[in-house]
Amino acid sequence: MTLELYLVYLATVAVFFATPPGTSQILMISNSLRFGLGRSMATAAGDLSANVLQMLAAGFGLAAVIAASAGALTVIKGLGVAYLVYFGIRTFFAPPTPLVKSEGAALGPRRLFMQGFLTSSANPEAVFFFAALFPQFIDPGAALGPQLFILGATYLVFDGLILVLMGVGAERALGGLR
Repeated sequence: MTLELYLVYLATVAVFFATPPGTSQILMISNSLRFGLGRSMATAAGDLSANVLQMLAAGFGLAAVIAASAGALTVIKGLGVAYLVYFGIRTFFAPPTPLVKSEGAALGPRRLFMQGFLTSSANPEAVFFFAALFPQFIDPGAALGPQLFILGATYLVFDGLILVLMGVGAERALGGLR
């Protein structure tokens, strides 16, 4: 993967995170408001852990398809672009996501982790999203594994940063209301 291609990937991921928050981000905001930023970090860890599994599923699927056919990457890229356009349009016109209802009692770190993990895992489109996103930035002439690692790690850093910033923002907003 060239530096130019990686910079385009960074811009693409940044644009993705500029869209309205999804279910995992809403959960992070809710848990930060209810339990504080420190305890809600378990929610972020659960979300990111599920993302790793989704990326692995997408990566292994891509590796199998590319190994089966040299021209398959081109087809996957075309389908990926179509899906990303569809995803963008649907996200733009989607109604706002409501906040999760409060359960009242404080939850422990394991339960908060599982909330984040299950919320992210329950998104069936995540594997398709990664399978559509990653091929756009894969150099077929280079080793697939290191490229997928770089793309995945970069996404996880962005996602983790966004979750933390949303948690900080929620906690500060709550502090301003007190």
